[in-house]
Amino acid sequence: MTGNILFYGDNLDILRRHIGDETVDLIYLDPPFNSKATYNVLFAEKNGSQAAAQFKAFEDTWRWDQDAAKTYEEIVEGGKNIARTLIAFNELFGKNDMLTYLVMMASRLVELQRVLKPTGSIYLHCDPTASHYLKILMDASFGPKNFRNEIVWHYRKWATGKYAFQKNHDVLLFYFRSDSRKRTFNQLYMERAPSTLKRFGTSKIVSGHDETGRRVPSRTKQQESEGVRQDDVWAIGRVPPIKQLFPTQKPGPLLERIITSSSNENDLILDPFCGCGTTIAVAQRLHRRWIGIDITYLAITVIKHRLRDEFGEGVVDYKVKGEPIALPDAKVLAEQNPYEFQWWALGLVGARPVEQKKGADRGIDGRLYFHDEGLGGKTKQIIFSVKAGTTTVAHVRDLRGVIEREKAEIGVLITMQKMTQPMRSEAAGAGFYESQWGKHPRIQILTIEELLAGKRIDYPPSRQVNVTFKKAQKANKNESATQEPLL
Repeated sequence: MTGNILFYGDNLDILRRHIGDETVDLIYLDPPFNSKATYNVLFAEKNGSQAAAQFKAFEDTWRWDQDAAKTYEEIVEGGKNIARTLIAFNELFGKNDMLTYLVMMASRLVELQRVLKPTGSIYLHCDPTASHYLKILMDASFGPKNFRNEIVWHYRKWATGKYAFQKNHDVLLFYFRSDSRKRTFNQLYMERAPSTLKRFGTSKIVSGHDETGRRVPSRTKQQESEGVRQDDVWAIGRVPPIKQLFPTQKPGPLLERIITSSSNENDLILDPFCGCGTTIAVAQRLHRRWIGIDITYLAITVIKHRLRDEFGEGVVDYKVKGEPIALPDAKVLAEQNPYEFQWWALGLVGARPVEQKKGADRGIDGRLYFHDEGLGGKTKQIIFSVKAGTTTVAHVRDLRGVIEREKAEIGVLITMQKMTQPMRSEAAGAGFYESQWGKHPRIQILTIEELLAGKRIDYPPSRQVNVTFKKAQKANKNESATQEPLL
């Protein structure tokens, strides 16, 4: 597989259908997990007929249901060590959310082990709530002899909770695929202790130092040293909440360290839970090929914007698979999953979905911000309403009311259906937003068919700065793999 592909869909299905045996050099995965739930909730008995398990960027939880039970039976019937491990977990826990999480992870670990090259590595990112159970699963999948490190990612955050020490770390389980002598591993180094530096000195740049490499003076050439081998406690700061594209976004330096140590240029990197795309962006900057998989269109949209903002429009050559590319595909998505249809449709125009509880969106499905007054000018906004089903003049009228209430400049209705004459008349009655580039209809109606054909929103273009998505820092060819986060 050539790489540089974003897949939309369930990673289990995509792994089985699209990724061949022994084709991937390095896997990093950070699966969603409900770490905020109490142990009493995680281990409570569940009824197998509950609603189908869902597995989305903002719903990081698992539920025991009929799908989970079916997957459990498939793995157990397949035999091998991982089957015996799940049977033991079932006897220990009973059927609950924790068992569901482990069952779903087991099915994916089987596929990840299959696609990884004999020379490759896998890093499983988890928090201490389930890391001990996941290590047993990893031992069953990859073999205890291929376990290399339990890496502690240490960070600082505001104190939370009582009657316990502050929880300030995650765990990364690092395994090789096999015991091949050609396994890929590039040794990283940390600075020596201050007392050692004072005594011996060094002139090397230490590539594995926490957060940043540093050059220190040398006394003589004979005293040069690369430093101390990188240890398994990594003090790397978290991405500040104000800069996060996704709630659980991981910092660039964390992925830089993993990718630098366990792959080489042009290797293929896989992230099956790619979220906002930190793995993708770092792999691209370090000249690796990549595959990202996510089950939400929001994630795919965020990654598209991130690649454009960080590397430039059209600079990164990649494909997106699983998105509707024709009207019949869009109709199927609208019928099967209106919510995902909404995210996808907003992604076509670069708008950001509004995350709110069902029934509380107040007529707003998405927003897009722009500036048309130059630097320091007022931020303007476009309000979006997306309709997967029947659309009437009442929806246009409602949108007019929303943009007046929100004091927005423009409102856009995206619909599967073609406009009726009453809808056109209602939209025309809203008048125009005027800028130095001319008049722009305050209410615009765009069909999915028109958007797929390339039609876009009519709004000021020349000084237009779309600030809808937080932007990643521009890639710098000269920066090292231990710099501050990309965002």
